[in-house]
Amino acid sequence: MVRSRLSLRPLVVVACLALAGCGGAAASSGQFSPQPNFFNGNNPNPQLPNPGIPQPSLPGSAPPGGTVPSGSPSSGSKQVDANVVATKLVEPTGLVVLPDGTALVGERRSGKVYRVRPDGSTPATVVQTLPGVDASGDGGLLDLALSPSYAEDGLIYAYLSTATDNRVVHFPLGSAPSTVITGIPHGSGGNTGRIAFDATGALLTATGDAGNPALAAAPTSLAGKVLRTDDIGRPLPDNPKPGSRVYARGVVGTTGLCVDASTGSRVLVAGDRVWLLRPDADLAAGSATATLPAALVGGQGCALAAGRLLVATSTSQSLAGAPVRGSTVGTFAAGLSKTYGRLRTVVIGSDGAIWLTTRNRDGHGHPVADDDRVIRLTSMDSASSVL
Repeated sequence: MVRSRLSLRPLVVVACLALAGCGGAAASSGQFSPQPNFFNGNNPNPQLPNPGIPQPSLPGSAPPGGTVPSGSPSSGSKQVDANVVATKLVEPTGLVVLPDGTALVGERRSGKVYRVRPDGSTPATVVQTLPGVDASGDGGLLDLALSPSYAEDGLIYAYLSTATDNRVVHFPLGSAPSTVITGIPHGSGGNTGRIAFDATGALLTATGDAGNPALAAAPTSLAGKVLRTDDIGRPLPDNPKPGSRVYARGVVGTTGLCVDASTGSRVLVAGDRVWLLRPDADLAAGSATATLPAALVGGQGCALAAGRLLVATSTSQSLAGAPVRGSTVGTFAAGLSKTYGRLRTVVIGSDGAIWLTTRNRDGHGHPVADDDRVIRLTSMDSASSVL
């Protein structure tokens, strides 16, 4: 299957380029089933999603139809917040932006996937529930990603936990999921993980250590690793070790994984540590590329575009931002401090808007009535100095 690359257009909203997008249909659930390969040879050239989506309303303005979406800030104020586009979810974690401007958001515990409008004018709607999701030990539905050739195959990828393993699956909306990678160790804790497609079209899968840090160093275990495969889970021939899916090892406490489509940079976040990924790296033995400062602890998901890294933080309840140049991550600045509470996921949409999810109902936060929430920021002022 031949793929072509579309250029991403810069937008002034966040002074960075767009990343992802896709589309979808109706809901269903079902069992895992095999899926044909959509990866094109050894040197994939993915088709990036169409950036041409309608411009949403700016924060504080009324969306089409004349109403402002409801929401409330973490302080408990009753003031309407037009940045809040979905409310009353439970630990929304995975998020991908579709080419029509809507987003798909996955709940960690339930395995439900919601469609969320960018103006928040209608409630979030369940469009699919993934079967067999086990949320024990930090697990559950942990991330979503879009096929680089979504226009051709319509596939959405998910990283999730079952009762016996952690795994990657893919599915078109409305169809049963198909397995991509299985057998990632499952433990009583440490069942974390994230997925992303890199600029070559390879699937990156960052796995948890299943509560056993020794597995992260074990060369034959899939736990505590960054895997690099084709889109059906096969190791790529230019991986560090032929026949192995392992790209990097020694990962303890994976919380974020992101790729800059314009530069090819790959970033892994594990709590307060940040790495620019390199082939065959031992992340346990070497020092991190950067460490979040004491005022910005609790690193979670990340987004990376046009040399700008954003990290959502839970403990410090802020959005951290830093420049990335070559092999260097610069100084982090904070935005949105204590505005929405504990943050979990951050994604940059194809129009440059920043999408975030909260994790105030994870047992460690102080939820307000509307938690958990999905937030969409469309102006530079909304994210303060991190941009």
